[in-house]
Amino acid sequence: MINNPQLASSLKKYQNTFHHVVPFNQKKDKLLHINFTATNTELTSNISEDGDKFASYIKQKIKSADALYAIGGYAEYRAFYSRSTVFDTAFEAEPRRLHLGIDIWGAAGTPVYAFMGGMVHSFAYNDKFGDYGATLILLHQLDGLAFYSLYGHISLSDINNIHAGQYVIRGAEIAHFGEPSENGNWPTHLHFQIINDMELKKGDYPGVCSYGEKDRYLKNCLDPDLVLNMMQYT
Repeated sequence: MINNPQLASSLKKYQNTFHHVVPFNQKKDKLLHINFTATNTELTSNISEDGDKFASYIKQKIKSADALYAIGGYAEYRAFYSRSTVFDTAFEAEPRRLHLGIDIWGAAGTPVYAFMGGMVHSFAYNDKFGDYGATLILLHQLDGLAFYSLYGHISLSDINNIHAGQYVIRGAEIAHFGEPSENGNWPTHLHFQIINDMELKKGDYPGVCSYGEKDRYLKNCLDPDLVLNMMQYT
């Protein structure tokens, strides 16, 4: 899905030069495309609303598929966000349910790398139940275009000793998958998002929008697989 042609074109042009965001060898590692829409009748509210059951469900799916990670979710409409009031606000006509990034579900402590050079734009500990938990946002430039990458649900220690404006080199280990106690109480995973305009926000940007605002948000948040280049292996 391409909604910002100029930036999307540049990302595609340099896609083969990007460092992998998580450890992955396409020649031997398997990926599981996991579906979290309402069509996945296995994922009942009894599972998704219980942190331990939700984590066990994902781990079992990954194990059964003999996969390294489960992955997916861009532009996916997910009912399970009802588990947190973070996605229901008095200022919106409908709840937020449409996912704007790609999730990579795996083991806590999995390293996360900078896919290209950039600078620390901002970071925060968004610690409400269901939120990002520890969050890092990097600023990049490509073909004269500024854009941002967001890393949500990471380890709290990853944002303890960094500062805005700090330069990050391609391939640097910048984060790790956080435990549920520090990642917003989610099963361990990385939320990876590409953002064209941060709209003056710092340390946070919506990773989920309402269906009625999907056109605006999907235009501003491009398909992260333009960087990850992983969905073809599911």
